[in-house]
Amino acid sequence: MLSLNRSCFLNNGLSGVSVGLSQAQRGSTKPAVVVSVVPNGRPADRNASLLVENNLKDPTAVAPVVDEIKSTVGGGVGDVYGEDSATEDQMVTPWTVSVASGYQLLRDPHYNKGLAFNDKERDAHYLRGLLPPAIVNHDLQVKKLMNNIRQYQVPLQRYMAMMDLQESNERLFYKMLMDHVEELLPIVYTPTVGEACQKYGTIFRRPQGLFISLKEKGRILEVLKNWPEKKIQVIVVTDGERILGLGDLGCQGMGIPVGKLSLYTALGGIRPSACLPITIDVGTNNEDLLKNEFYIGLRQRRATGQEYAELIDEFMAAVKQMYGEKVLIQFEDFANHNAFDLLAKYGPSHLVFNDDIQGTASVVLAGLISALKSVGGQLADHTFLFLGAGEAGTGIAELIALEISKQTGIPLVESRKKIWLVDSKGLIVKSRLDSLQDFKRPWAHEHETVPNLINAVKVIKPTVLIGSSGAGKTFTKEVVETMTSLNEKPIILALSNPTSQSECTAKEAYAWSKGRAIFASGSPFDPVEYNGKTYVSGQANNAYIFPGLGLGLIISGAIRVHDDMLLAASEALASQVSQENLDNGLIYPPFTNIRKISAHIAARVAAKAYELGLATRLPQPENLVAYAESCMYSPSYRSYR
Repeated sequence: MLSLNRSCFLNNGLSGVSVGLSQAQRGSTKPAVVVSVVPNGRPADRNASLLVENNLKDPTAVAPVVDEIKSTVGGGVGDVYGEDSATEDQMVTPWTVSVASGYQLLRDPHYNKGLAFNDKERDAHYLRGLLPPAIVNHDLQVKKLMNNIRQYQVPLQRYMAMMDLQESNERLFYKMLMDHVEELLPIVYTPTVGEACQKYGTIFRRPQGLFISLKEKGRILEVLKNWPEKKIQVIVVTDGERILGLGDLGCQGMGIPVGKLSLYTALGGIRPSACLPITIDVGTNNEDLLKNEFYIGLRQRRATGQEYAELIDEFMAAVKQMYGEKVLIQFEDFANHNAFDLLAKYGPSHLVFNDDIQGTASVVLAGLISALKSVGGQLADHTFLFLGAGEAGTGIAELIALEISKQTGIPLVESRKKIWLVDSKGLIVKSRLDSLQDFKRPWAHEHETVPNLINAVKVIKPTVLIGSSGAGKTFTKEVVETMTSLNEKPIILALSNPTSQSECTAKEAYAWSKGRAIFASGSPFDPVEYNGKTYVSGQANNAYIFPGLGLGLIISGAIRVHDDMLLAASEALASQVSQENLDNGLIYPPFTNIRKISAHIAARVAAKAYELGLATRLPQPENLVAYAESCMYSPSYRSYR
């Protein structure tokens, strides 16, 4: 077997290569190896990939010098970090030296094909006897494993089975997820991922991302270098303080970045090796976890203030130093008091995106644009009432106000007056201004005090009711019936996750509204039969938006996220909803078409990046939809001969 030291590469050439040949010792002249290298690990050089042929005549020969690879970026913008090739499907893993043969090959998730290895591959890669004689194609592998997955009655068991598959055969995992996205999405992400995070300490088997704790303060760049992939294009990071509607799960929040990035690949076509899940562990205030012997994080209460800020500052600086200006950093499940501050602080200097604030807002706005095709009128003709004034609620409200301003030309401060928010203390009004957090203040309108949701519905008379409170069962029968008495077709969105935290169920919404509600939720619900008619509710899942948004940012080489990109993503998603979907009560398109939907979103986002002057991948492709589709990762097996 050939062994290459990654430290021996200088000036795009190979020097000091050490060659050890265990296969040659057995008399073989066809060592089965796959090698990828980057010169001396230097970020200034593009990846130089070498495929060492299986039929080397002289197994001790040193590979030839590889000429410098020129940047594919025009317009004088250098591809300093290899960012622009991050979506390209690599023959081999970038940067790391990867030797795959025989028993090792079967345990490398990037290259393992299981029983799909054909006879020639089994001979070439020393797999004879290590596999049963049957050769099973990709589709039959999916069929068999889906049959196995369906045998599990407990969703968490299905989740663990899927994670095991991802760690053993990456391409099979993504083909399964893409072919059965509607069935498997609730398993690999919401709502099952919530339970997985709660029990992450007990089900943890092998690392799927980077854990950066207070112990690594001052050494974060060094920790990033421990990750084997160097062409990282998307990072999803959490500090675990507000996981879904489950609260502070500390280090165990890692399930969220892992799940999100699986969807970036399956739904948005971002290459798996270009994705990096990260959990920043600053402790937890969850007493149950601190007392749990199986907890895998720091056993201390959360760091705050300057200590927290310094760690995040170091992390953001290290990420940019390591991966460049165009790496997308997605903040996930940070608590309100940090989420808004981080987005405001790093938005001007980094390519950052908060899915809880911006992603949720974009997907909800898309649903509203679609719903108005059935209800009638423009956004400005409607009145919006929110239960919940945190990250999601205020983020959605702001994007709706921006879209109203865009459509009507009225100032943003005026368009906000169509939107009302209720928090734990009642309707947000000007008399409460002094006690409000900064992010709530734009929504404090002139009105008398209203103590609760039902009274707010009665006095505000909204046409749209949106729940983002994280509190289940808050859209009561009285609330829904009041909305129905005020509107022929009330729009009711119960967005809180997981299912147990939903403001109401689909069954309740349709029954209490006598089948008149246009309903969507954050978690999936089964179709509902009411008075002989079947109602299919939509799911306002962020997975509609963030994979396509990320792909659009990457293919354009965007350096910042602008609000207009979010509006473009919303409009692109709404345009994919057919009249047939609307007739069936759906305000979102089916997930079976999600790859095409993501390509359309990516194209609109990229076009907006070019329009705003925020794109660096030049020149702009003529057909952005086709270009986005061509950049998407495919999980198809490759021949290793």
